[in-house]
Order: sequence, then C-alpha cells, then structure tokens
Amino acid sequence: MDVHVRDLRYFVAVAEELSFTRAAAERLFIAQPTLSRQIRQLEASLRTPLFVRDRRAVALTAAGRELLPYARGLIGQWEAAQGAVAGAAAAHGTTLTVGFQTTIGRGLIPGVTAAMERRLPGWRLRFRQIGWADPTAGLGGGEVDVAIAWLPVPGAGLSAQVIATEQRWVALPAGHRLAGRPSVPFAELADEPFVALPASAGPLRTFWLGEDRRTTPATVAATAETADEAFEAVASGLAVVLLSAGNAEIYHRDNVICRPVPDLPPSELAVLWRTSDRREAVRVFTEACCRCCAAP
Repeated sequence: MDVHVRDLRYFVAVAEELSFTRAAAERLFIAQPTLSRQIRQLEASLRTPLFVRDRRAVALTAAGRELLPYARGLIGQWEAAQGAVAGAAAAHGTTLTVGFQTTIGRGLIPGVTAAMERRLPGWRLRFRQIGWADPTAGLGGGEVDVAIAWLPVPGAGLSAQVIATEQRWVALPAGHRLAGRPSVPFAELADEPFVALPASAGPLRTFWLGEDRRTTPATVAATAETADEAFEAVASGLAVVLLSAGNAEIYHRDNVICRPVPDLPPSELAVLWRTSDRREAVRVFTEACCRCCAAP
C-alpha cells in the first residue's frame, strides 16, 4: 500500500511532540483516535512499529528514528513541488481560493476583488466556507490558498496579518435576563451555558469561550460547526455565544440580542497563508485586505 504525504505529516507531528494528544490538538487539528488509527495503518504498511507507547510516554523505535529524516525530506520536497506548480500556474493567471468561516462582510470582498483585477489581470477569487472544526480555515489541509479567519490559529507553517480588531460581544436569546442591558460584564456571563466551537478548534475554541477570564471551565450546552448553527442554538434559548462586534451586525436576527462585553480583550481578524507560499497573488491579496480594512 502506498503511503500518503498526509500520513508522513501525522508521523512527524507525533515524533516531534512525542505525544499523540498534543500532535492531534495543537498540530493537526484532528481527533486523537483518528491520528492513532492513521499511525497504526502507517506501521502496518511499513510492517514495523514506529513508536513505543505506554500510559506515560511516547518514544520512537529504532525504525521510527530511521524514518524521521526521510519523512521530513519527503514533506519538504512535496511542499517545494506544490510551490513550483503554483508558480508555473501564476505565470498564466489562475484562481486564488480563499477560505472563510464566518461571513466576511466589512466591505472586503468587493474592494479586494477590484484590487486583484487591477494589479493581477487574469486572476480571480474563489471563496470556500470551512467549518470551525478546522481553525486554519482550510489552509492546514491544502483546501485553500489563503484564509480570512479569527486568531488565534494554532499550528506551524502559517503566517498571519491582522486586518481588523473588534470588541467581543455576546449573543443572547431574545427575552434573556441580560438582554435589556446596554453592555454585559463577563462576570455576569460566567455561569451561563455557552455554545462552543468543536474541540478540534483548540485555542480558538478556548478564546470564544472566554476561558482566559474564567476561574472555572465554561458550561458547554451545544457545539456548533458554523455561525448559523451557533445562532440557532442561541435563538432556541439553549445557550449564549461570544462573537465579534462586526459579526453582531452581519448576523443580525430578530430573535437574538447582541450586546458588548467591555471587559474582554478584543478579537482579531487576520489574513492567513502558508509561510512557504511566496506567490505575488498571496501578497497582493493580503495587502488589498489591509488597505480595505484601513479605509474609512
């Protein structure tokens, strides 16, 4: 059976972290059982164990130590090949795929599209919505070329440029006890049930639960893959959810009341790209986003 580059990425992540838990949550954004299954399949394909596992530690076997430099080299060669292909395509004009998780709004799409047409004739933008289970908005799996997403985004090999900083708000069911307030201190929300991002979202899930301002973990009443799922949970009275000020306006609904939470640090919207991707189109797109958000 042929081995996929994906399997080698999984192997390298575990080998460098020496932890299936950290590799799954902080590097690969997948469930730990999925990672364990893929590693077992790789070991079966190579007909030898690559890791020694016990309850306290993970270590490379002799075969795993032999494989590690080759795996890193093959991944590097594949990334170089992808870059070379992308560069060749760029010479003739092509498509830049943009990942996003919540509606972009903020006047970005028309402004950036016009800038791309002016500076890179022949290029076009294609937008692809990615669920919150992937905090890289498609970059980690190679589904998109660039992404517009909220920080923090875990994982190595990605670069970010912040394009907007927005206060965090809370979305409440209409009729909620706090809905009549002009603003809501976070302490008043600490005991409320919350809508959470999937566990694979890692630090992004933590951020939108306000965990850095809590003394006890949040009560999670529902998990949502998309903004629409989150707002349905709020509208039903099941839970509340934190969101950015801009999204409070974009996702306006009659059955959901949004209020600022003034004592939380703000959220940051950023353009993300793979650090190894040095194409002019990526640079032009990033610069255009920055200019559009900076314009009055």
